Amino acid sequence: MSRISVRGFAVASATAVTTVGAVVGVASGNTLPSNDNLEASAADTTLLADIPMGQQAQVQVSSLTQQADAQAAAADAAAKRSAEEAARTSAAKTAEAKKEAAEKKAERDREAKEARANRDSVRDASTFSAKSSYSVAEVQAIARQMIPADQFQCFSNIVDHESTWNYQAQNASSGAYGLVQALPGSKMSSAGADWQTNPATQIKWGLNYMNSRYDSPCGAWSFWQANSWY
Repeated sequence: MSRISVRGFAVASATAVTTVGAVVGVASGNTLPSNDNLEASAADTTLLADIPMGQQAQVQVSSLTQQADAQAAAADAAAKRSAEEAARTSAAKTAEAKKEAAEKKAERDREAKEARANRDSVRDASTFSAKSSYSVAEVQAIARQMIPADQFQCFSNIVDHESTWNYQAQNASSGAYGLVQALPGSKMSSAGADWQTNPATQIKWGLNYMNSRYDSPCGAWSFWQANSWY
């Protein structure tokens, strides 16, 4: 409804109401209002309803804008909370990973320390009295005293395949010699001049070789299983 039509409607309504009042007033002995009073009443009435459509639209747009701003602010706050939570979760995972890595490193260091202690506690080849000959059982007994307990089985597996614990075993084609089939056999002279006749000297050399090349007899055995040599 336009400004003019609202005003006309208000004037007409006010005139009708006033006219009715005038008739009632005449009937009751009151004086009839003048036309000026009717116009004034009608004019006052139009002020209550006379709100332009443009202003109404502005009010609606302002309300929608406020709602949109509120929704955007809420979305930003939710995104911020989500990002903060993700950052906390990531930091917690990183801390846990670092803790696990530190624990694993400590465990490896402890195991390495124990392995060194075991190696230090075993008997050296020089502590065994030399004999003219040795049985397989005697050679194995010497090996058990010279090799750390957790490495003995791996060492034994290699010797089983290489020489079947025969400290005088010799490969005719390659020249490999002894329990661990050193190639050439003379390499074992670094462990002792009696390398040809003393199994303790051969065991000493073989253990040093496995430790230096494969970190341990078990490392050497793993390689042997994959390649059938070490």
